[in-house]
Amino acid sequence: MKIPRQDILEMLPKISKQMVYQNYAYKAIEKEIKKIKEEIIEEFNNHPVTIEIEGGTSASNISGTLNGLTNLYSYIGFDAGYDPLFPIRKELEKINITYAVLNNGAMVYKIDFPSAENIFKITPMPWAEGRSWARGIEQGISGIGYYLKISKNSRSGLGIQSKKQVRSGFRFKNTKYISALINKYKQKIQKLEKSTSL
Repeated sequence: MKIPRQDILEMLPKISKQMVYQNYAYKAIEKEIKKIKEEIIEEFNNHPVTIEIEGGTSASNISGTLNGLTNLYSYIGFDAGYDPLFPIRKELEKINITYAVLNNGAMVYKIDFPSAENIFKITPMPWAEGRSWARGIEQGISGIGYYLKISKNSRSGLGIQSKKQVRSGFRFKNTKYISALINKYKQKIQKLEKSTSL
């Protein structure tokens, strides 16, 4: 026998206040959030830009952003030994869910999920305050015509920006990165929210 929706709504306040129900409902959605969190971290870790930056100054330009001239770690100018990916991973690790039960018995979930802007704020260019290297991957980072492979006075230990242009015909190749990643999994979060609402 099918129970009318109205009857379900009337029973909901009593049922949802029971600890067993709350734990069951919370565990079910928490499991889905954990899965999404693991997936976005894995995709971030396997992205060519991430792998290249993680390789430091010895990495090859597998992202294809620099026409093989150098690598992103050196071109962006990170200080030798610095881990520019740590702040992003720390932000992704914050993905979490909490809930509260309202007086009418409805359970309200709060999902902590970063925006692309959150990540852009914690990924500053080493040489340009207010600019994000992560955003630059997507929108372009100028100066490839001035890049010189030289260790002297280099932050990374591999190259510097010359005051004079040393080559032409090269340009940074913009690549989808943080924004695309966040948008993809934000959509999954939104679908999950719809599927768990009464």
